[in-house]
Amino acid sequence: MTLNKDEKQLLVNAQNKVRRIKIFYLHLVFYIIGIALILYNFYIIEDGPYKNNIISLNLSIIVGWSVFIIIHGLNTFKEKAIFKRSWEERKIKEFTKEEDSEKKLWE
Repeated sequence: MTLNKDEKQLLVNAQNKVRRIKIFYLHLVFYIIGIALILYNFYIIEDGPYKNNIISLNLSIIVGWSVFIIIHGLNTFKEKAIFKRSWEERKIKEFTKEEDSEKKLWE
């Protein structure tokens, strides 16, 4: 089976999207493991001269990594809008059909 130029480009684009999604999910797994370890570090930390420095470092890592994972997710799923135009049109048609059926019922 031979693919023309457009089909090859579609295949390459689809492979790139799948690779980006896979990398994001791998990053998310590492994020969850890392945050769990940092939170455990908060639990086991003992009083000492560097306690405040360790807490500050851990909080800055949590904030920075959280911002980075959010940006990575938005970049990965930028094509997947929550409310697409087709969804809006479908809902408008659905609600107008409901209103028409309610009018007929009470008239």
